[in-house]
Amino acid sequence: MTKNILLKPFNTPFNSAPFSKIENDHFLPAFKQCIQEAKNEIDTIVNNNEEPTFKNTIEALDFSGEQLDRVSSIFFNLNSAETNDSIQKIAQEVSPLLSEFSNDITLNKALFKRVKSVFDSKDTLNLTTEQQTLLDKKYKSFSRNGANLSNDKKEKLREIDKELSKLKLKFGENVLAETNKFEMLITDESELTGLPEGAMEAAKQLAESKNKEGWLFTLDYPSYIPFVTYADNRELRKKLSLAAGSKGFNNDALDNQDIVLKIAKLRFDRANLLGYKTHAHFVLEERMAKTPEKVLEFSNELLEKAKPAADKEFQNLQNFAKDLDGIEQLEKWDGSYYSEKLKQKLFSLDDELLKPYFKLENVIDGAFTVAHKLFDLNFEEINNIDTYHEDVLTYKVTNTKGDLVSIFYADFFPRAGKRNGAWMTSFKPQSIKNGINDRPHISIVCNFTKPTKSKPSLLTFNEVTTLFHEFGHALHGMLANTTYPSLSGTSVFWDFVELPSQIMENWCYEKDALSLFAKHYETGEVIPMDLVEKIKDSATFHQGMQTLRQISFGLLDMSWHTGKSPETITSVKAHETEAFKNTTLYPEVLENCMSTSFSHIFQGGYSSGYYSYKWAEVLDADAFEYFKESGIFNKEIATKFKDFVLSQGGTEDPMTLYKRFRGKEPQPEALLRRAGLMK
Repeated sequence: MTKNILLKPFNTPFNSAPFSKIENDHFLPAFKQCIQEAKNEIDTIVNNNEEPTFKNTIEALDFSGEQLDRVSSIFFNLNSAETNDSIQKIAQEVSPLLSEFSNDITLNKALFKRVKSVFDSKDTLNLTTEQQTLLDKKYKSFSRNGANLSNDKKEKLREIDKELSKLKLKFGENVLAETNKFEMLITDESELTGLPEGAMEAAKQLAESKNKEGWLFTLDYPSYIPFVTYADNRELRKKLSLAAGSKGFNNDALDNQDIVLKIAKLRFDRANLLGYKTHAHFVLEERMAKTPEKVLEFSNELLEKAKPAADKEFQNLQNFAKDLDGIEQLEKWDGSYYSEKLKQKLFSLDDELLKPYFKLENVIDGAFTVAHKLFDLNFEEINNIDTYHEDVLTYKVTNTKGDLVSIFYADFFPRAGKRNGAWMTSFKPQSIKNGINDRPHISIVCNFTKPTKSKPSLLTFNEVTTLFHEFGHALHGMLANTTYPSLSGTSVFWDFVELPSQIMENWCYEKDALSLFAKHYETGEVIPMDLVEKIKDSATFHQGMQTLRQISFGLLDMSWHTGKSPETITSVKAHETEAFKNTTLYPEVLENCMSTSFSHIFQGGYSSGYYSYKWAEVLDADAFEYFKESGIFNKEIATKFKDFVLSQGGTEDPMTLYKRFRGKEPQPEALLRRAGLMK
């Protein structure tokens, strides 16, 4: 094996990850050595003969394990964006080791004794607000994770955490394998009526790449979404929809039902062990919402407002489908198709009409221009740093003085080793140490339509808002300006983390922003203002149904993590049907189950937190109203948002930060007004 690049200083431009020199065989030895080094750092803290102080205990703890964190971020980002069998196998080996190491810290009696000593004397220490937050967070990381448990219970906790780390990985691997496994090859062109030319060309190209004749469709979003939205062939829409809806629910080697039940039970047991009633009670203690009761009250209040609108919208859609095509009963595979047709009829607005104005490169430039006008950021594409795939773009981000703000990676197209969806992540956090402000390396990952032989990558309007959403998360990471890495960037309460991402979507609907980048890819013509007006007018189209859908996902999440012991749940499908009963519009599809591919809550970090999308929408609608009062590029308000929200990370309670920016608490009416659910 070549010398392990992960075990020495990278010696690369901007200390960036040396992807081309990393071999899969490097990871396991690197993890083992970095864990040992981090343990040695912990031992140094524990064995310090001096009295515990904030600096020699709390601060030392936060800056410990830097190389381990670096290797972890590189590895797990690859496992999401460019995985293979080898990486997945390593992940299964490494996750229990990391879980064990995490427990070694939180269950270390001597370390906790030092932390508690500092915590108990905090009133005499004259700490900054950020230091107080860090101390509180460190103390809770012990007390909330078993430091006060008896030895036998600590062992039980270790077993649970190890098992959970393996199950969550397996869940994600199964979903990815299911996504990659399904292919629908069509050889008769007459079965493709209704499909846009671009979708057909992409399907043809995909088939050719696999040495097949015809048009190939998969469950990757750029293939799946156009098909269920435009294909006239109802049976084929059904086939694709059933395949997407049954991921992990086929009673085969990739089935996730048992894994879902095990994860839910282990989370419940873990919460009980730590003295909490349920997993949701445990999680929400460290969220803006604070309790499951508050989340359910919030969700049901929104449900009350959205349900009548959703029922009315659904009935109108049902009537439209019946009048148009004689459809007696609208099914799930009909929803996108007839919604698009109805939207075209009501607003003369067709996504295919918009796409020529949203060439990917132009939209990226648009996001950069908006960030420049708001936050004085400059983006320069660079080619002197490594990437993990040739599709990945890299940028140097600077401020008006030319100082480095961040390195930015962007990865936009689907491939076999990449999970579906869109997300933001980081390869290196921001922090200030020894007077040096170490700048972050931030990445966004999406799954947009690849360029074809005849067309560049043209985005749907939904994809435009997705790009701006992830870019908002990226700005939160890039503009981080805190001392401690664990409080930096997106390290905030989970129901606050979506504010910076969701607020950025608002600029996509504004003429002053669209005119900067929405230009026809062939003629360079700026998007006509009548189309901009139609985009704005259609923004509330089916908002009742959309809101109901989001609430239903949040309620499903809460149903798995609140209430009775999951031991009493024997059928994933039956449990899910019960959770959805107040939000259902379409007839039940027996072959489908959402929980078995609900990666947000069973693989990602959203368990007991899916409601946070709607929670943050209240914040973002209220915040954007503030911008609109003085102009969407108002520098004073943008600077307040940068100084009080984006740069502050998790240094203070989110509501304190929000009120500092806005001058008052958020008003839910702003969201209802924007969604057209309240006049």
